[in-house]
Amino acid sequence: MPKTQHIIKFNQIRFFTSLFNRGGYVLDFSTTDFDRFTLNSIGIALCQEYGLSKGKSLEAFCDEGDELKVIKLLSDLLAYYEEWFQEEINPEKHGYSEKYSDLYTKCKKILTELPYNNAHITLSAETIKEKYSSNYLNQQINLMVKMIDENPTEAIGKSKELIETCCKNILENEKIEYDPKSDVNTLIKLTMKTLEIHVDSVSDSNPEAETIKKILGSLSGIAGGISELRNSHGSGHGKDINYQGLTTRHADLAVGSSVALVKYLWDTYEWRNNQKQLP
Repeated sequence: MPKTQHIIKFNQIRFFTSLFNRGGYVLDFSTTDFDRFTLNSIGIALCQEYGLSKGKSLEAFCDEGDELKVIKLLSDLLAYYEEWFQEEINPEKHGYSEKYSDLYTKCKKILTELPYNNAHITLSAETIKEKYSSNYLNQQINLMVKMIDENPTEAIGKSKELIETCCKNILENEKIEYDPKSDVNTLIKLTMKTLEIHVDSVSDSNPEAETIKKILGSLSGIAGGISELRNSHGSGHGKDINYQGLTTRHADLAVGSSVALVKYLWDTYEWRNNQKQLP
């Protein structure tokens, strides 16, 4: 039995799932893209979590998930629908559907009338804390690894974004100010300085100082190299008509390097936090 809803009712949620669930599919999402979308929205890759089709995973989460997260995801999906499915809700478009137009109108009205002053678009502090967790980063990594074979170009682009996400999460959790427009090189240097693993933080009195500095310098260089690769071959920039994407082995190099760097940064961040909590 679905859990009792306090903000949004069970029958109201069914309007949303009827709009989004297209016979096991969710709108036009591939499984990988849907997991990426839900991970960015609520910190959970639903198909990975439930091991079901996209549509069934969405319905299972709506039945079992935290209510604020359910509302947040439904709100984000409706915004996506508004952006990419105008032909279904605009009577002047060729793909107009009275059924889906009616469902959309009902869903929009439900979100607009929800109580608690925009609770439907605001995650609680605990939800945000969960999103910025090791589990969240691990799910991002799993999705990126899956994309190596499916879409090498996209995987290269996401490897850079993974580094940026990790750095920003650490800096925000440590309440360190940074320019949101900073490039990945700036972010990685600030993050390593915050974690006291920057080259300048190594004492020359350490007998292994030179070796440690070389390793730390190489880690910083990984971020810059991936950024350059992404600018030339990743998913973030347009390509000319003669462009030929790189192969899976190139994507594997970019992804593997970014995963190693992010794992080291996040493990260091968690280790330092644990050290602070010791009596």
